[in-house]
Amino acid sequence: MVLSLFLVALGYLMGSFCSAVIVCRLFGLPDPREEGSKNPGATNVLRLAGKQYAALVMLADLLKGTIPVLIAKVFEADAVTVSFTALAAVVGHMYPVFFEFKGGKGVATAIGALLGFYFIIGVMVAITWLLIAKFSRYSSLASITAIGLSPFYTLLLIGRQDILPPLFIMVILILFKHRNNITRLIDGVEPKIKLKSNVMERVIEPELHTMHTETEKSTIEEQLPLLKEETPVKAIQSQQPKTKKIAKTKEPIKKSQAVKPKTKNTDQTVKSVKKPVKKTVKKATPNKTKINKTKET
Repeated sequence: MVLSLFLVALGYLMGSFCSAVIVCRLFGLPDPREEGSKNPGATNVLRLAGKQYAALVMLADLLKGTIPVLIAKVFEADAVTVSFTALAAVVGHMYPVFFEFKGGKGVATAIGALLGFYFIIGVMVAITWLLIAKFSRYSSLASITAIGLSPFYTLLLIGRQDILPPLFIMVILILFKHRNNITRLIDGVEPKIKLKSNVMERVIEPELHTMHTETEKSTIEEQLPLLKEETPVKAIQSQQPKTKKIAKTKEPIKKSQAVKPKTKNTDQTVKSVKKPVKKTVKKATPNKTKINKTKET
């Protein structure tokens, strides 16, 4: 009994080590808990550092499930204890005690635990994942289906029922972690896998797209209240220049109206001045003739 509790506790503690944070610290990379999607997983490391470091994180997640199961086998624990040790490693990955109980979805750790528990079962689950991911191009659907079939593979290949309860608990926890993916699959908005030559890219990249869409939604929701606050200010600023333009257009009209009468009066005065000049000239001519006549006489 004491050995069983020790092995289960060991599995949980080993699963609680965040491989993403450890890899990033070893290579001087940004902390995945503070950058990108702030999720300490292989998808966020892929976004921050690239495929090589994401592959290391994926491999470490697999080993977190395999190593405690192999240790339990070394101590010659019974099959039930080994199965609960595998479950504890998956729970540690999902709810790590060292990282405020915030972890990943546990698919890679579960496959690693199954490989250590019964190698043939782990291989069948991995093949199922690859086939469904290839034809459906949905990573979440492949994960749910492959892990969901693990109890059936165990019953079919081994024929033991005493190890089924831990496997069913593992399936329920992974389904719970994929609840958002299930709703997106039903709504038809779950992102698909981009098929590439590298197997690691097929495994990791679908989750990258899901995290990317979630981060975009969160940033849009954060920017909405700021836009609502800025719109009234812009409306006031857009109204002010219009009032100024109207005031400026009215003033020149008044000035032009005031100038027009003045121009008419000046024209009339000029005409009135010119007319008497012509009359005076006409009157002056007869006087000159009279003067000439007097001289002749």
